[in-house]
Amino acid sequence: MTYDQIVDFITSKMKMSHIYQPLLIRRLVDSGGSATLRQLAQFFLSQDESQLLYYENRIKEMPLKVLSKHGIVSKEGELVHLNVNSLTLEQKAHIRSLCEQKLQQFVQKRGLGIWDYRLLETDPVPDSARYQVLKASGGRCALCGITKKDSPLDVDHIIPRNRGGTNDLSNLQILCSKCNRSKRDKDDTDFRNDHHHDKEEGCIFCPDQIVGKTIADNGPVVAIEDRFPVTAGHLLVIPKRHTPDYFTMTSHERQCAEELLRYFKNKIIMKDEAITGFNVGSNCGESAGQTIMHAHIHLIPRRKGDIENHKRWARNVIADKSFYR
Repeated sequence: MTYDQIVDFITSKMKMSHIYQPLLIRRLVDSGGSATLRQLAQFFLSQDESQLLYYENRIKEMPLKVLSKHGIVSKEGELVHLNVNSLTLEQKAHIRSLCEQKLQQFVQKRGLGIWDYRLLETDPVPDSARYQVLKASGGRCALCGITKKDSPLDVDHIIPRNRGGTNDLSNLQILCSKCNRSKRDKDDTDFRNDHHHDKEEGCIFCPDQIVGKTIADNGPVVAIEDRFPVTAGHLLVIPKRHTPDYFTMTSHERQCAEELLRYFKNKIIMKDEAITGFNVGSNCGESAGQTIMHAHIHLIPRRKGDIENHKRWARNVIADKSFYR
């Protein structure tokens, strides 16, 4: 094949469903025309942002956390340091040798089993199945409802692959990248029947019916100003999906709600130096004082002297049980 034919193929005939074809050609050009499959795979890995992000998180969650606890390494921003004085050439070689011995011992003991969670990807979801699942989802995340216009959408295995999940359509659902990362491989919840857009007619906390000024949106939850604040700055964090109370919120909804609570806690303090504390709470059920049967979490700023006695405030939900010795 001539240079002109390759150029013509790239510019006029190459049809892409991913970035793999131009990556492969570019790498072979850089390698003088030939490369082993292993060399090509290593190059693809270095270009795959999702894999880089995966291993960044893996490093932070596992070896970095453990080694930091023992004082071996430390982290400043994105920079990781080995906490040791300058090493001689011989000392560096010795440490490398010891680490290599540990690696070999572990691989000999466990074999390829140490990479089981990655080897599962040798059986990827077929494109035809991916299309059917995306079509059935209506282009929305089954958990938070975000659309493909706002976030990349992933095909998620309801029962994770490392727990025996298959590529059968009944085991596939669409999640946005954020929801998929939050779910990870520890959960087997089927969100397809947990309609994020469900609402109850007349519920003042449901989408399109919400009463109150929405001041923030964080995926599956929003924050609004409380219509009857007990203190200045009192707000509510509410899931968009109609669900009865805090305990029926999904783990992802609770995580996003906590992000909003932390954000507004810091924002409110910066605006009002008189604030010295917060009450965070949710009434669950009529007997606990819930009057609107749609989950919501209160964030109530507190100031010194706003009531006569601040002690044991949470226990005041049952007045005669609030004090004890």
